Amino acid sequence: MQSGLPIKHFIAACNANDIVSEYLDSEKLIPRTAVATLSNAMDVGNPSNFVRILEIFYHQFPELKSKLSSYSISDKETMNTIAEVYQKENYILDPHGAVGYLSLQRYLNDQLNEKGIFLETAHPVKFPEAVESAIGKSIEIPESVSSIMKAEKKSTLLNADFNNLKEYLLH
Repeated sequence: MQSGLPIKHFIAACNANDIVSEYLDSEKLIPRTAVATLSNAMDVGNPSNFVRILEIFYHQFPELKSKLSSYSISDKETMNTIAEVYQKENYILDPHGAVGYLSLQRYLNDQLNEKGIFLETAHPVKFPEAVESAIGKSIEIPESVSSIMKAEKKSTLLNADFNNLKEYLLH
């Protein structure tokens, strides 16, 4: 948006770790210990990147609030959203996508003439228990993912030292 992309509004979709939602309600950024949810990549109690957003808006709360909304989605709502979207659209959301999708729907309920997009970055097969429970059937594992799941795990233990990392990367 600040670089010229024609976007009117952003939505910070949150799970129970709703620090951004609370900030937009109170203008107080209060970090806390994260709680575990189905959308675990969003389990952040102190969103360090949010400081960058505040800087982009020069810490001007009214300006930020006019361009950013936030919604907090519970695990129960996440599961219900996965089920509803599957039933209506035959599309399988992962838990993170469900949080984004429902947040967008809530925003659009108040913005009747607007459109929006939501993004999800995980495949539902990463969350088989939750997704299969929500849709009532097993998830088909794509061959591209299946081959990765069968691959031998490889790791290299490195000391927490810049020079060791540099040497490893350069060789």
